[in-house]
Amino acid sequence: MKQKHILFDLDGTIVRSDLGITKGVQKSLEHFGIYEELDALKKFVGPPMVESYTNLYGFSLEQYKEALDVFHDYYRSVGIFECELYDGIEEMLNSLSKEYKLYVATSKPEREAKRVIEHFGLEKYFTFVGGSDGDFNTKRDTKTAVIEYVLETNKIMDRNFAIMVGDKSHDIVGAGNTGLKSIGVLYGYGGLEEFEGANYIVRNVEDLRDMFLC
Repeated sequence: MKQKHILFDLDGTIVRSDLGITKGVQKSLEHFGIYEELDALKKFVGPPMVESYTNLYGFSLEQYKEALDVFHDYYRSVGIFECELYDGIEEMLNSLSKEYKLYVATSKPEREAKRVIEHFGLEKYFTFVGGSDGDFNTKRDTKTAVIEYVLETNKIMDRNFAIMVGDKSHDIVGAGNTGLKSIGVLYGYGGLEEFEGANYIVRNVEDLRDMFLC
């Protein structure tokens, strides 16, 4: 591939993070008398939280903010580390970092994204870790804005030399909006139906690695 810069989503692409996120969401919904099984809440992994609470449960913005406070009480202290690397991810990042510059572009708040990356000792592979500054009415509250932020901060001017890797439609749409090609990964939380517009689709980490190194 001619790309020299690879942007990675975090949740569902580098880490399997649904346990901590769904537990936090479960507690926030219970605060409002809504009881859901954890498996039913995996849809919260990836998209901005405001979309999930308002679109899926009809929350007002005030209810969303209250729910988010409950979510954060759990997630920032416990749930953030209830995650694990996908098999083969660190080996892939190690190999790719010798040939490409790697970046994180995630809808997760940037401070939390850095904590996860550092928790797994992955910071040595990444040139930059970029995340949101909130997910409602902020400068970086969409995946498009986060990708643009990563590109501009790192002075990546020629978009032909960068590509976005992610597991949700937000990654594919965000890449298209910023002039990047994209790769959808099927091992995360999205499916084929979310990858309309993706330039490539891979089934597992090994296939993703081979796209860049073979």
